[in-house]
Amino acid sequence: MHPLGDALYHLRLLGLMGKTTEADLVEAFEAGRISSEDWADMVNRCRACEGIETCERWLAAHDKAEEAPGCCKNAKVLLRLRAEKEKAEA
Repeated sequence: MHPLGDALYHLRLLGLMGKTTEADLVEAFEAGRISSEDWADMVNRCRACEGIETCERWLAAHDKAEEAPGCCKNAKVLLRLRAEKEKAEA
């Protein structure tokens, strides 16, 4: 089993991925679309990922993107959060 990565580092990566995909995690939390447990689960999925180097390279190459890379274990959640945010703003 792959050891979990540093929690703060992966929290930062998750935040960057949310920003890049325009899935505002803070706004989603404040609006009640994710709980603190949901957020912790997302960080832990990131911590367990074996593709961190791929993620880092992808983030370095993208300022904005429609969706997270396929290797991202939180890609579906980020896509859903962005869609919910867009719906709430409409």
